[in-house]
Amino acid sequence: MAVILVVDDEPLQRDILKTILDDEGYETYTVSSAEEGLKIIKQIRPDVVLTDLRMEGIDGIDFIDTLPKEPFQPPAIMMTAYGTISSAVEAIQKGAFDYLTKPLDKDVLLITVRRAVEKTELLKENIQLQKALFERFQIEGIIGHSPGMMKAVEIMKKVASSTVTVLVLGESGTGKELIARAIHYNSPRKAKPFTAVNCAAIPENLIESELFGYEPGAFTGAASRSIGLFEASNSGTLFLDEVGDLPLLTQSKILRVLQDKEIRRIGSRESIKVNVRMIAATNKDLEKEIAGKTFREDLYYRLKVVTIELPPLRERKEDIPRLVEFFLQKYNKEFGKRISRIEEQALDALREYHWPGNIRQLESVIERAVLMAELPQISLKDIKSELRFFQGKDILDFELPDEGINFEEHEKDLLMKAMQKANGVATKAAKLLGMSYKTFWYRWEKNKIDSPKKEPPP
Repeated sequence: MAVILVVDDEPLQRDILKTILDDEGYETYTVSSAEEGLKIIKQIRPDVVLTDLRMEGIDGIDFIDTLPKEPFQPPAIMMTAYGTISSAVEAIQKGAFDYLTKPLDKDVLLITVRRAVEKTELLKENIQLQKALFERFQIEGIIGHSPGMMKAVEIMKKVASSTVTVLVLGESGTGKELIARAIHYNSPRKAKPFTAVNCAAIPENLIESELFGYEPGAFTGAASRSIGLFEASNSGTLFLDEVGDLPLLTQSKILRVLQDKEIRRIGSRESIKVNVRMIAATNKDLEKEIAGKTFREDLYYRLKVVTIELPPLRERKEDIPRLVEFFLQKYNKEFGKRISRIEEQALDALREYHWPGNIRQLESVIERAVLMAELPQISLKDIKSELRFFQGKDILDFELPDEGINFEEHEKDLLMKAMQKANGVATKAAKLLGMSYKTFWYRWEKNKIDSPKKEPPP
């Protein structure tokens, strides 16, 4: 029920308005002066204020100007028998939502109040969404007590309030975008846009127009002006994921943005100043890319003012129980389930698994387990088909030699054997290894294995 505050020095007018608004289902409070209104407003926290213009003491315009701004300023509707243009303009300039002249038309009044209430509801919803975002991405809420994650969190705390460029390194699925969002929502830019773009997912011939925008006629098909992501993220944060996949020409233009704080739309000669914080991420070894002439060294040093390295899940297995609990709560809510716990045997299996897809894969396993579970707890049978746990244990049941092994060579052998057993069908090979299709191709290409033409994802 929306709360309405009526401020008017005419008793009859107050009574009429209260009757109309109460009948409409609003909770209505009335006072005879702006001074009384200011006293009561913090107690009742109105959703809308209706105020007379001409009153003894503080008039309606000054009253609107003194309305509390936090958590938001309630929409104020000015009422007056002195319906002059100058009064209306001044009221709007002081922040009035609308302007009504006496005698009031009941239908116009109710329509105006309803619009003001809708505005308040949107303001409240926006505040709740912002609050949820801030709580979700609190740095203290980043899950992880492993040494690698604790080090990452400490760095995040130090850089969040600054404007320095941050480079986040880690394998696919380790949560690089989560870290970028946490930095943004703990920074002074938290109320401004956060824009994430996967550089590897945008075709090379489109990446520049996506980032910098273009003018009409800049190229075939450019019928109107388009604002690029740098411009759209002004005063906020732009997260460039998989930055190692950017073409060299685009890299040089991004370097210029970092140096000069300005962009130029394609087809334009005019430079536009931008105030954008950049966070970049990659799963590639950029120093190797520099040696191979596929990544600019000067851009690399511009990006890595501060570097955050995220450990793969196989190196932070002590964090698995808390991650599982988090995903259980998330998917219980999403699916309307009441899974209370995960059995210790199933948790042991999760700890022993090697997690090639990292946290993203763990989330997928728990999501499916919550959806399919028939009992109020997750058991080993709910997850073993996803993990191929028993098969993996039989294969890897051996003692490591004292001198250790070359993990990458064994990984490469496993990938090739799986592909051979699957007759070259990557989808089947991925299932044999308990991986998603995308994870399989990521590991395959990472190991630089010659392969047949990549099939479309299932």
